[in-house]
Amino acid sequence: MTTETTLPPQGEKLQKILAGAGLGSRREMERWITEGRISVNGVKASLGDRATLADVIAVDGRVIKLDTYASGIRRVIAYNKPEGEICSRSDKEGRPTVFDKLPKLKGERWISIGRLDLNTSGLLLFTNDGELASRLMHPSHSIEREYAVRVMGDITQQKVKNLFEGVELEDGMARFTDIVDSGGTGINHWFHVCILEGRNREVRRLWESQDLKVSRLKRVRFGSMIIPDHLRQGQFQELEKQDIDALAALVDLSPAPAFHKKPQDRLKKNEMQARKVKGSAKRFSPHPKKRSR
Repeated sequence: MTTETTLPPQGEKLQKILAGAGLGSRREMERWITEGRISVNGVKASLGDRATLADVIAVDGRVIKLDTYASGIRRVIAYNKPEGEICSRSDKEGRPTVFDKLPKLKGERWISIGRLDLNTSGLLLFTNDGELASRLMHPSHSIEREYAVRVMGDITQQKVKNLFEGVELEDGMARFTDIVDSGGTGINHWFHVCILEGRNREVRRLWESQDLKVSRLKRVRFGSMIIPDHLRQGQFQELEKQDIDALAALVDLSPAPAFHKKPQDRLKKNEMQARKVKGSAKRFSPHPKKRSR
């Protein structure tokens, strides 16, 4: 009696290779495959197909380079977005985009980790690793985002409590996980707030739900990455390996080989430490004897 031996599937799933090559998230790559945009060795690909580095993979008929996927090098840059820039790659109205000032890549592209709206400034992260970007943006990983926000209006303890406990927005319940009064009065009253999601205009809509107006909004932290003090608006900085590995660890990804920067590309090393609000900041909490987080 003979038994048949089943060989294991050869290669990696196609969407994993494409994401690893920096073309987008796995989910986006699955959509491209479904739309018939991907071919392997001249044959239109289907979901579930696998490939190896020896295969010829093309997107819309254009053969892609797999150097980044083969090397496993993971790159992340921090960009200080000014107001007035959009987070799309191009704009029909000709407005500047956040991609305009980023360094050029050969055979791959920068993937934005989340977005900021037109009138919001601050920290934006970009990577060449589609899997890292996808995980950091997915709600299941609850990556904390911190914003500095200038609020106008009558801010009461009850309104702050409402924002802690959660309010119903048009796309579901939302809440801040932390609110710190950073000082100021009248139209120049600043707060630092934290959220665990990246829904469209979520910070603004939360304050607006309490009849309060946001006049300035800046993201200052994404997960373990704090915007460097020396990074001016419109500038970017390539992150060091330890900072990239810290972001990867937040979403259960193993460390990856580092990109070796040229001496002229090395910028000041970002200090990885908890953000401290200077001055006599008052921390609001719905439970006076407990910290809000």
